[in-house]
Amino acid sequence: MTPWARWAALALVAWSPQGALAGPPPPAGAAVCSGCHGATPDASVGPVLQGRSADEIVAAMRDYREGRVPATVMDRIARGFSDEETRAVAAWIAEKP
Repeated sequence: MTPWARWAALALVAWSPQGALAGPPPPAGAAVCSGCHGATPDASVGPVLQGRSADEIVAAMRDYREGRVPATVMDRIARGFSDEETRAVAAWIAEKP
């Protein structure tokens, strides 16, 4: 993960209400997602990720990273995650109710 992505993740965890939820801590980088992808459509700037499988999220991140889908910022965000980080974050999101 790039230094910028790490800083953004820490900042979002500190200031995000989702960062205060009980349960195991999110993997590194997960807070970056919560800035735009909330639990409900009215809490999201981007698509809601909850309810999607880890495989769907990993595939979408790969498509953004490789420029297969048009994006405004997701292509740059996706390039900031390693494959391992992407899988960990996707698994964590997929576990959410």
